[in-house]
Amino acid sequence: MSDHDVRIIDDFSSGRRENVHPSATVVDGDIRDDRRLSRLVRDVDVIFHHAASVSVDRSIEDPKLSHEVNVDATLSILEAARREEARCVLASSAAIYGQPERIPIDESEPKSPASPYGIEKLTVDHYAHVYNDLYGLPTVALRYFNVYGPRQTASDYSGVISVFLDQARNDRPITVHGDGSQTRDFVHVDDVVQANLLAMETDRVGEAYNVGTGRAISIEELATTVREVTDADSEIVHTEGRPGDVERSRADIGKTRSMLGYEPTTRLEEGLETLVEGPSMTHRP
Repeated sequence: MSDHDVRIIDDFSSGRRENVHPSATVVDGDIRDDRRLSRLVRDVDVIFHHAASVSVDRSIEDPKLSHEVNVDATLSILEAARREEARCVLASSAAIYGQPERIPIDESEPKSPASPYGIEKLTVDHYAHVYNDLYGLPTVALRYFNVYGPRQTASDYSGVISVFLDQARNDRPITVHGDGSQTRDFVHVDDVVQANLLAMETDRVGEAYNVGTGRAISIEELATTVREVTDADSEIVHTEGRPGDVERSRADIGKTRSMLGYEPTTRLEEGLETLVEGPSMTHRP
């Protein structure tokens, strides 16, 4: 932070203002507000675009709103970056792959998103590539797999790890959607930060990169692991499966390693233990 002037726009519909580093300039606003966005990005060198409606379930419930936030606003951000001649690093998602034909999933895997959210992130991914090719705007799309870390909240639309931890901490049943055989590649936020910093500096722009660990765990195994690391007595119960839920997911990070120099550093077990030993994910430390 000492080397950079950081500006943040957020409507805090999910995150919390107190989680922002005190030296950053914070603007309370909506990324769909073009006028405010244009003022904020004036004279910037790099834009990290992570604002989104991130829930598959929410995109199914309200696809129009999800599209406005995830696609229309992204186009505004790319236009603002073009005016300022600023690099743009965008958050894409493993949801663009849908039900993959091969595991692990590399960047050339056919794209068959199974939800409006996946379609929206695929559109963002394409826009990043096209803006680089058409306008010479340096862009990097980072295809995040399942991100977790401190200060995630256990809301209805939160990641499964934060939900499971909250349930285990409070001795409530750990609820698994479906039979729990679904597999996911969970990547710690520290490794996501690493990928973003590498994307900020790379000459390999106009590309998309998977950001994961290359390892997968079933949701049933995850529930058992969370119960063990929290030393909870919570029962693991199964509920109805979710529409649009992907059965298997694991990143092939070979391209990200070779082209960006990315190397994940946090194993899932270590990340979970850190979250359990540290302060609650639903409160500021």
